[in-house]
Amino acid sequence: MTTPTRTPATVVDEETLKRILPPYRVVLHNDDHNTMDHVVRSLLRCVPSLTVERAAEIMFEAHNHGKASVIVCPKEAAEHYRERLELCALTATIERA
Repeated sequence: MTTPTRTPATVVDEETLKRILPPYRVVLHNDDHNTMDHVVRSLLRCVPSLTVERAAEIMFEAHNHGKASVIVCPKEAAEHYRERLELCALTATIERA
């Protein structure tokens, strides 16, 4: 009988992680061309980690304040989300978080 091997615990240093993969924010901007339903559907399609409730909150924040933060993630992922949102005819940018 063999004994199961244990995987060593990994400690992640937050400061090192931020230095290696600095966080970026994806920002959705309000526009007068898309319906609210389209914006929520597009957010759900483009950023799978969002819930319907969170997507609606983001849409309303952008509608009422001109822009809203969608997600904070490493730069490469932020660029990917921005491109997907732009393919849905939404205006999105990224900025250092």
